[in-house]
Amino acid sequence: MRRILAALSLTLLFAGGLVAIDEPGSRTSSDKAKPTGKADKGTSGWDVDAFIKLYDKDNDGSLSMQELPERYRHNFARIDTNKDGKLSREELRRGMLHLHPRRRPSDVVFNLVEMSDCDECCAEELQRIYAFLRKLDTDRDGKIHADELKTAREGLLQARVDRIMKELDADKDGKISREEAKGQIKKFFNDLDANKDGFIDRAELMRGAAEKPAEVSPRKDGKQQKKAGAPSEKNESK
Repeated sequence: MRRILAALSLTLLFAGGLVAIDEPGSRTSSDKAKPTGKADKGTSGWDVDAFIKLYDKDNDGSLSMQELPERYRHNFARIDTNKDGKLSREELRRGMLHLHPRRRPSDVVFNLVEMSDCDECCAEELQRIYAFLRKLDTDRDGKIHADELKTAREGLLQARVDRIMKELDADKDGKISREEAKGQIKKFFNDLDANKDGFIDRAELMRGAAEKPAEVSPRKDGKQQKKAGAPSEKNESK
C-alpha cells in the first residue's frame, strides 16, 4: 500500500503505464547501447549518445522521424529547430523534455496496477474508482458523456456544501455566521459573503465551492503567489 501512496504522490510527474526499456534517462537504455568515448549525460542523467545509437539505423549520427518509435514523434517538429528533418545530438540534448511521451491524469490507474505491493489494497482502491465510474454512466451505454460528468460534479458539490452547512451551522438557521465559521470558511468569509449581510447562506457557499482554482500571479520578488479564491476542501472547516 505504501507504494500506491508513493505512486499517487508522483502522478503529475511520472504517471504512465509500464516504463519503456528505452525511456530517455533510464539505465537500461544506456546499458543496451553504450557508445564509445565519453557519453554526454548532461545535467539530466540522460545518455544522448546511447539514445541515438539505439535508433540510428543509417548510422549518420542523427535521428529521422522514421527511425524514432512512434511514442517519441509527437514533438519532432518542435525539437527539430533547424527543420532539416533530423534530430541532431545537440537538438536532442536541448529538447529532451519535449521528447518524453505525453502523460495523462488518468494514468494514475496504471500506477495503481503496476506499482502496488499489496494486491488486496490496490484492488480495493480500483474497485472504488470502478464503482464511481459506473455510477457516472447513468444511461448505461458504457461511456461517460460530458453531461453525465457535469451532473456528477454538481452532485459532489452539493454533498460537499451540505456537509459544511451541517458541521458549521450550529443554530440550524440555514446560514453560517462569522462566529460559526471556522478554518478556510472563516478566512475567506468576506469573499464568500457575496451580499455582505454578515452571513454565508447555502447558495453563496455553493457558488464559492464551484469557483475555479485561483490563478497564480507573480510577486514583486519574482516568486509566484495564489490569488484569494474559494477554500480548499481539506481545510475548509477546521
